[in-house]
Amino acid sequence: MMEIINDSARRQLTQMLCSLIFFHVSEYLLAIVYHGKFKVTLESVLISKDYILAMAFSVLEYLIELYFFPTLKKNSSISNLGLFMVILGETIRKLAICTAGRAFTHVIRRSHENHHKLITYGVYGIVRHPGYTGFLIWCVGIQIMLCNPVSSVVFAIIVWDFFFNRIAYEEFFLKRFFGLEYEVYAQRVPSGIPFVK
Repeated sequence: MMEIINDSARRQLTQMLCSLIFFHVSEYLLAIVYHGKFKVTLESVLISKDYILAMAFSVLEYLIELYFFPTLKKNSSISNLGLFMVILGETIRKLAICTAGRAFTHVIRRSHENHHKLITYGVYGIVRHPGYTGFLIWCVGIQIMLCNPVSSVVFAIIVWDFFFNRIAYEEFFLKRFFGLEYEVYAQRVPSGIPFVK
C-alpha cells in the first residue's frame, strides 16, 4: 500500500489532517476565549462517534480509489478547488464565531440569557447562520480536496439534512427570544444553507 502513496496523495492526506486539527483545536480555543475555561467542555471540540465514522469512511474511499484509480486523485484543479473551499469555509465559520462572541455556542440555547443579543451585522448581515454555512463548505471542501466523489455527495447530503433540521429547531427559539426583530431579520437575510428558508 505504501508504494501507491505518491507525492499527490501525501499532500492531500496531509492537508486533510492539518485541516481537521486546525478546525477542531481552534473551535475549542475560541470557545474558551468567549466562554471561559471552566464553562467549556470537550463537546466544543465537535468530535462524535458518527463524525469519526464519516471521516474514516472518507479516508477508506480515498485509499480504495487511490489503489484502483490512482489518476483520479491526481486532478490538481479539483483538489485545489477543495482546498480553497476548506479555507473559505473555515474563514466564514471563524468570522461567525468572532462576530457573535459569547452569543455563539455549540449547543442550541433553549433559554434566553441577559448577554444574549441578536447579531445582525458583519457576516450575519450576509447570512443568518454563517457558522453552518462555513461548516458545510469546509466539510464538503475536504472531500473535494481529496477527490472523493462518493464522500463529496454523501457529506453534502448528510450535512445539509443535519442543518435543515437544526436551523428549524434553533429558529424556533430565536423567534421566542427576539420576536418580531428576528422575523424581520429572517425575511431580509437568507439562511446561508441552500434550499433552507
